[in-house]
Amino acid sequence: MLPTHDVLVIGGGAAGLMTALTAGQRGLRVLVVEHANKVGKKILMSGGGRCNFTNTGTTPANFLSANPHFCKSALARYTPADFIEMVERHRVAYHEKELGQLFCDVSSKLIVKMLVDECLAAGVRIETDCRVERIEQADGVFRVDTSLGRFAAPSLVVATGGLSIPSMGATGFGYELAKRFGHDVLPTRAGLVPLTLTGKHQERLADLSGVSFPVEARCGKARFRNFVLLTHRGVSGPSILQISSYWQPGDDLRLDLLPDHDALDWLLAQQKQRPDAELKTVLSDVLPRRFAQRLCELWLPNRPMKQFNAPQLKEAATLLADWPLVASGTEGYRTAEVTLGGVDTDGVSSSTMMSKQVAGLFFVGEVLDVTGWLGGYNFQWAWASGYAAGMAV
Repeated sequence: MLPTHDVLVIGGGAAGLMTALTAGQRGLRVLVVEHANKVGKKILMSGGGRCNFTNTGTTPANFLSANPHFCKSALARYTPADFIEMVERHRVAYHEKELGQLFCDVSSKLIVKMLVDECLAAGVRIETDCRVERIEQADGVFRVDTSLGRFAAPSLVVATGGLSIPSMGATGFGYELAKRFGHDVLPTRAGLVPLTLTGKHQERLADLSGVSFPVEARCGKARFRNFVLLTHRGVSGPSILQISSYWQPGDDLRLDLLPDHDALDWLLAQQKQRPDAELKTVLSDVLPRRFAQRLCELWLPNRPMKQFNAPQLKEAATLLADWPLVASGTEGYRTAEVTLGGVDTDGVSSSTMMSKQVAGLFFVGEVLDVTGWLGGYNFQWAWASGYAAGMAV
């Protein structure tokens, strides 16, 4: 069968659309096939519908991978500034929320529209509700049987994403495809995901659901300073989502409950200034009142500050600066923002995203073993890896 296109892209998410528009702009005949009823579903729901489309502070250090060097080439060749240029050209209003995170002012729909408009302007064909039924390769051509017929091309780009949020249509199709073509797939697990508590740990905090405050979450060498949110099932919030990518069941997880203070210095100052105030009252000035009270019911002795001697005050400070959080697991792919692990990057070119095993086969975005922090980094990886593949196909 003669090729019907130059490039077939499986998956109409961020990385797939970026690959397609880049290749299309080079004059190639590109077809995007998406099994869902619309492209960019994950873009649409991201950032509460505002899409945190990049982070101006993106560096390779913001990514997890078995090969931390793999992402360097692509990130260097397509930067946040390059994507911002396209956003501004399409007059999509945006703002910086915090820490370099850029969000749409109005709606993430505008980012999807921008990518689709760029695709259409470059002559890219997009087919939705198109299920891939079989893929084979012979004589340097990939033949793809779909619910809309058979297509063929010398270049096939796998942009199928990971396992996170199955309700959006996420599947393990890309991993299965990679294995079939001889690639190793590293174990996958949910990342950027709320943590669950069980037993007495859950019972102690469950009725404080909705309470939020700043902490520094620590696991091993990883540490993230942001808000924690207590939930009915456990803990969430940016600091927890971030640390969840580094934590696994059994790992020691600690929270600094007073990240803006040296706990001991602060307690000593409070003892001097407010000797008659109870510890729970003093803590309520820097922590939510209900949480401060719970700390003093279950973890700390509650009495007037003047009744603490030096060793007792030091013990209280140690707990506040290094509070153990005994998590039992995560909420899983159902609510995870990303999938850790994936196609082993050892089998993929870091400059082109092409398979080292099969000429013409490319992997981009989340299907690869490259996972960014919370805050726009995963979208920047989608743009950068998609651009690298789009320039190489």
